Amino acid sequence: MPTLSALYRYPLKSAHGHSLMQAELGMAGLPDDRAWMVADERGRFVTGRELPQLVTITASAHEIGLRLSAPEHGEVYAPREAFVHGHPAHVWGTDFGAWHGADEADAWLSHLIGRPVRLLYTGATQRRAQHHPEVPVSFADGYPLLVIGSESLRQLSDWAGRDFEMARFRPNLVVDGAAAFAEDGWTRLRIGEAVVRITKPCGRCVFTTVDPETGAKSRDQEPIRTLARHRKQGGEVVFGMNAIVETPGRVAAGDAVIPLE
Repeated sequence: MPTLSALYRYPLKSAHGHSLMQAELGMAGLPDDRAWMVADERGRFVTGRELPQLVTITASAHEIGLRLSAPEHGEVYAPREAFVHGHPAHVWGTDFGAWHGADEADAWLSHLIGRPVRLLYTGATQRRAQHHPEVPVSFADGYPLLVIGSESLRQLSDWAGRDFEMARFRPNLVVDGAAAFAEDGWTRLRIGEAVVRITKPCGRCVFTTVDPETGAKSRDQEPIRTLARHRKQGGEVVFGMNAIVETPGRVAAGDAVIPLE
């Protein structure tokens, strides 16, 4: 039977993620997943697609705030209570409201990146998933969750003739014990106390070519080049499945993953 082998969250969009042994899965996904993002002065999202050095930042979310650190740049702390100013935000064609106010973190990020940027916080997000007005979404690309099977990654590595890290694809839920790309055919899954509904394949871009540890881009455009040969659907390169939470509940590494449909 398939099992949940790993849970990952990414408190700062495009920054280094970290694993969780268990978590309460809510309608917005994992707590504090993509709850913060780097934006320009107008609120437009800035990601590792254009600034790969963002992946070298380690972000740790705590009850009272966010701690950021990076090699040779030390660390900075952004308390939640600092985000008191409403600020426009823009992610993939969607405009919505967010929060701003952690000036020290703004300065730290601007120095690291080499241009003026701002750290925004979703708070109680106003954004909703496309075609699912009942589903809140943080600063994630479009949906609260991303599900990938470990055998799918193994098949991609076999096609390309090299091993790729799962971290390149930034999943939230990793499933072991299922056939490669079994997730393509899933509709609803029971995991622990939660029920997850698969919504659509996840389109992929040049961000997958960024080394998740160093921020260096691969010169041969892998793995997106191999994905384009094997995983193209409707003009889009896909890998992994976007999902929403149908029934909230606690999930943990080792839980059975039970397809319901």
